Amino acid sequence: MRRTALLAAAATLLGSLAAAPAAHAEGPYGQGLDHCAPAADGTLACHFDVAPGTYDVSVVLGGAEAGSTAVTGETRRALLAETATGAGQYVRRSFTVDVRDPEGEPTGAAGSPGLDLVLGGSAPRVASLRVTPAAGAQRLFLVGDSTVCDQPGDPYTGWGQMLPAHLRRGIAVANHADSGESTVTFLANPALFDRVEAAIRPGDPVLVQLAHNDKQTDAATYRANLTSLVERVRAKGGEPVLVTPIVRRWFNADGTLDNGTALLVNGLGVDHPAEVRALAGSLGTPLIDLTALTKARVEELGPEASKALYLTTEKRDNTHTSVRGATEYAALVAAELRARDILPDSLLR
Repeated sequence: MRRTALLAAAATLLGSLAAAPAAHAEGPYGQGLDHCAPAADGTLACHFDVAPGTYDVSVVLGGAEAGSTAVTGETRRALLAETATGAGQYVRRSFTVDVRDPEGEPTGAAGSPGLDLVLGGSAPRVASLRVTPAAGAQRLFLVGDSTVCDQPGDPYTGWGQMLPAHLRRGIAVANHADSGESTVTFLANPALFDRVEAAIRPGDPVLVQLAHNDKQTDAATYRANLTSLVERVRAKGGEPVLVTPIVRRWFNADGTLDNGTALLVNGLGVDHPAEVRALAGSLGTPLIDLTALTKARVEELGPEASKALYLTTEKRDNTHTSVRGATEYAALVAAELRARDILPDSLLR
């Protein structure tokens, strides 16, 4: 009975192939829906045995019935936001994916080789799927900590994990953020910045958000470490962007976050956001003031409603974000990428 139910769900999920473009792609891999299998939760799990690199993915969404489809991949990355289609309607969407080993956190589990996609959403309808190599695609690198990284397990979610859904085909997010890292450890561990540096090509943006774990880093060392990151990115022809850290959800009695815990002032009195702002000015790098943006959003929601942005209820954690929080914060970053001309409109959704 279970196999019969899964096959019936898959038939609904795939929609009406006869009325849509071909389901298989010509090319060296022959990628198509024949690389996918129905899962017990009603999604399609797809695997492509490809080498590390960048790949363009094109999907045709829709079917005989109305649907609503989202695409995730690799380590829980949001690749395509949920997209509605009417009965008999078909829409094509495309994006670019960074495939690497390890696929998630640089010091975490290796994950599975190749490219893994999940075609889901509240009412998934997929008519065709194509994966093709995109060796010349640009990459947007992320250097950060656990608030940015591709978190392996629900409910933890980094804003970098949600950022790919804001990008169009032609650029892929290469999220090298790693849990527990500071400016000190990111430079010291060869698996971290050395690997980013080796992969940077001219014109690649590199966003740097490191502060949460610099709890005992003095101001001079913190500035020197960020300066080193900026200079090394520039030496490879990349475009460094400094990002102030997301706030901790730590309210004062008056409903504001105007305190050192919330605003990332460390045990030595180093005001991390202020240091990043000043350094961006002196080094002439673009600045995304995510501290100010997230502070405004958390204060707008207030002490109770803002719990949904963090893991306050689930884990008593006011530092790490939920799927909702990471999704909202990624949208703030994407808006800044556009507003500050870090990426052209043609690469942003």
